[in-house]
Amino acid sequence: MDIGMVSRRAVGALLGGLWLAGCLIGVASAADTDLSKTAGGVTVYLGIVPAEIVKGLPSGSTTERPMHGRTPKGPHEYHVVAAVFDAASGARISDAVVTAEVSGLGLSGAKKKLEPMQISGTTTYGGFFDLTGFDLYTVKLTVERTGASPAALQFKYDHRG
Repeated sequence: MDIGMVSRRAVGALLGGLWLAGCLIGVASAADTDLSKTAGGVTVYLGIVPAEIVKGLPSGSTTERPMHGRTPKGPHEYHVVAAVFDAASGARISDAVVTAEVSGLGLSGAKKKLEPMQISGTTTYGGFFDLTGFDLYTVKLTVERTGASPAALQFKYDHRG
């Protein structure tokens, strides 16, 4: 493998990750959009990027182990990332249990616990999902916090091209 190709790939992956982090580190008081929702006392910003961004990082460059315990392999794998904030104060929530269910139109989907991750010194939650077809996907997130009722948020993600 050409070392120049690995370096370009690593730089591209790093820039893509930094772009995503910048998009997710916003003020939690923004109005709801397709990829930001407020419910149950939390505001969530959702990001969905090709897992290819993660594949390009050389081993050992950012963490001691692959992200979420494995290296994504399939051509249809995507990284779902959620940044969670307290809706009243705008403070980032770093101690939640976040679960995501991703399903195509009219289909049942995969349900996974999103793992906490550190991006630019802040906590976000993420996991890999297969988006095998061009479809309108529903992403259902459940945010559980100690002393609060679970918050359920539903997003639409257009993956039709």
